[in-house]
Amino acid sequence: MHISAVETIRLGEFPNLCFVRVHTDQGLIGLGETYFGAEAVSAWVHENAAPTLLGADPLAIERHWQNLVGFVGSRSTGVENRGRSAVDIALWDLLGQVTGQPIYQLLGGSMRDCIPVYNTCAGYHYVQKVPKNAHLPVGNWGEGLARGPYEDLEGFLYHADELAQSLRDEGFMGMKIWPFDMAAEKTGGHGISGEDLSKAIEPFEKIRRAVGDEIEIMVEMHSLWDLPTAKRIAQALEPFRPYWFEDPIRMDSARSLREFARSTRVPVAASETLGTRTGYRDVLEQHAAGVVIFDPTWTGGISESKRIASLAEAYEIPIAPHDCVGPVSLAVDVHLSAHLPNTLVQEVVRAFYSGWYQDLVTELPRLISGYIYPLTGPGLGLQLQPDVLRRKDASIRRSSAGGAACKSL
Repeated sequence: MHISAVETIRLGEFPNLCFVRVHTDQGLIGLGETYFGAEAVSAWVHENAAPTLLGADPLAIERHWQNLVGFVGSRSTGVENRGRSAVDIALWDLLGQVTGQPIYQLLGGSMRDCIPVYNTCAGYHYVQKVPKNAHLPVGNWGEGLARGPYEDLEGFLYHADELAQSLRDEGFMGMKIWPFDMAAEKTGGHGISGEDLSKAIEPFEKIRRAVGDEIEIMVEMHSLWDLPTAKRIAQALEPFRPYWFEDPIRMDSARSLREFARSTRVPVAASETLGTRTGYRDVLEQHAAGVVIFDPTWTGGISESKRIASLAEAYEIPIAPHDCVGPVSLAVDVHLSAHLPNTLVQEVVRAFYSGWYQDLVTELPRLISGYIYPLTGPGLGLQLQPDVLRRKDASIRRSSAGGAACKSL
């Protein structure tokens, strides 16, 4: 068996998603996914990955992972590593199809049957826009337009008490919110006024009044703050007993992150923005994080995610895979979460899960009463919906031994 073609698929409706499909001469197709800079990732896959993969054994996963380590981008979450991540996932999916086993079984079996979940309180169209700059392509930020029952970004901004009750009743152990982001936009993250600080604290006050400690609160800070301001925000939030502070500052200084971590009793969660085990090694060596968050579609695929988790385990640190990107990513996360011994919790975006995720793939991990279960079919256990390839907004590019083909948007 050998790799006969490599294909990338982008959709106009979801411009940040890039699916990668690896075809074999025996008709099997492995599926991968990554996020952000989708057009650039697609170009890297065809210009750099395809020449290495075409004609090769698809089951030589580690060899391909090492061969695709580029001269640049080798320890980041940049285009090169996001492309390599998607390819790696597709190859693991192929291995599962060849062996008839789900990915969690190939990794060594499951440590647990299901994983507790927290909800990232995004709305249905959050992170779907093409970004105007290098920051998050955030959508529906305070628009006041409900598109369904899970418009949870509007929820935490305006009625966090009702949102907390809803999530508690559905069994979620926690909820992640980011009410400080708008204040950061005013100052570039350099300082926050007393008025803006008080306003951003209001959702925490509502949540604790409504449900007490029956739900955990994860604080997402999106690396928007300088160190002194991040410390000030953390100090103001400590009375509300947050579960963690996620990405309080930019992740380019492990020493500065350690200084932040030492200033608060709340664990620091870091960070899906880091690439490969070397990025996490710096943070762990500095004892700067209490939870390791990684995204397998960014940091090097399934192969590198397992190594990152093992590194964190050596430092007695739990892991919590990232999901706020796409449906394949969630499936990969849950395979890893089921297998890895130091899994703490799995992120889910219920607005995505109940909405557009289902439009793109044939199966999703079961989400029941606050727990999520890995898919049990071969490989990932899912495929793209057949209609995805026939969509008018689909851009499909294919590299094969016989030449390249492209269907544009």
